[in-house]
Amino acid sequence: MTDYGHDLRFGVFITPSAADAHDVLRLAKLAEREQLDLVTFQDHPYQRRFLDAWTLLAMVAAQTDRIFLAPNVANLPLRLPVTIAKAAASIDIASEGRFHLGLGAGAFWDRIEGVGGPRRTPGESVDALSESIDVIRAFWGDGDDPVSFEGEHYRLTGADPGPVPFERIEIWLGAYKPRMLRLTGRKADGWLVSMGGAPPEALGEMTKQIDAAAEQAGRDPQLIRRLYNVNKDLSARQMAQLYADHGMSAFILMTDDADEIKRFAHDIAPMVRELVP
Repeated sequence: MTDYGHDLRFGVFITPSAADAHDVLRLAKLAEREQLDLVTFQDHPYQRRFLDAWTLLAMVAAQTDRIFLAPNVANLPLRLPVTIAKAAASIDIASEGRFHLGLGAGAFWDRIEGVGGPRRTPGESVDALSESIDVIRAFWGDGDDPVSFEGEHYRLTGADPGPVPFERIEIWLGAYKPRMLRLTGRKADGWLVSMGGAPPEALGEMTKQIDAAAEQAGRDPQLIRRLYNVNKDLSARQMAQLYADHGMSAFILMTDDADEIKRFAHDIAPMVRELVP
């Protein structure tokens, strides 16, 4: 049994299809009406069929009042950390504290390079992500002093920070492999993964790596929220078991179907809450 003490949350992961833009917004607003906690979108700037994730998140923020928002996950190689920091803080301020930041090291390197982004090795991508977390948090700081940073991938000289987010923004990492899992333990506020890359039977070993890295860094593993992108076939009982066994406390349904969102909100989420002590 693993109790990290996080409250249960339920959300949706909606495809940002440009051809169905009005339906995308409708589904996001439906998630709020159905009392879900979180709406997320994937971020693939090279994908011609997708809306820009950050523009979409800002639009959803403007058309909702309560639900939290996050990229699932932001494409770091194609977005400077300072730009991510400002965009995230801007949406958080405008939405009065309803934004969290999912971050990824990058994938689909041919596509990234094809639109002018860097091609990084696996090691370089993790190092760049680690540096970006430091840069982003420095830009969210309360002080007015210029920010300088000297890394292998990012360098700042006397940069003006800000704006400061309305509330503290959590940084959630999409991490699957050992170096990324260790980085999550050392620096992240949350771990955000999908069933396809992290099936339920793999979560135990992955969680151990995160927790060990957190402890080695002098951090309490309980500080790290565990979020799971799930499909409609994962039952409420299975979710409750994942909460008990691995501390998975946020379940995000991958769907573009309004009826599935309603079922998730009305049937699955309440049942999980009943099963979790």
